[in-house]
Amino acid sequence: MKNTLKISLKANEKIYINGAVVRVDRKVSLELLNDVQFLLESHVLQPEQASTPLRQLYFILQVMLVDPVGAVEARDMFRRSLPLLLATFDNPEILSSLKHIDRLVAEDHVYEALKTIRSLYPLEKRAMAGNDQQQPAELAIAAGGTF
Repeated sequence: MKNTLKISLKANEKIYINGAVVRVDRKVSLELLNDVQFLLESHVLQPEQASTPLRQLYFILQVMLVDPVGAVEARDMFRRSLPLLLATFDNPEILSSLKHIDRLVAEDHVYEALKTIRSLYPLEKRAMAGNDQQQPAELAIAAGGTF
């Protein structure tokens, strides 16, 4: 199959697959044979780590993957947060990527959207240190919710 993906996990590592949390008791390789939404434990952001606008957006999308019950609310929060982010940043690469992230989420490619957000962290750090951005908004609060 063309969508086959092989993932190696260490003992006691977790992977989130379509909302299920799977922990392995020994080193193992998993082969995902079809399209699934997954998130590796090393990519899971804790709430207190959502300290910048892009990390807050990441956390919102992460909820869509790891908590199917909260996915609808998280998607609504994403829809409210994205315009705030677009108004927050001046960096053309970040703005272009945010529009791409919007398309990915609309097409239900949340994992790819998360990867794209992670790739923007260095740009965000530079933008926040310089004058490439207006004052960052607190997305979760401004969007009308918290996690």
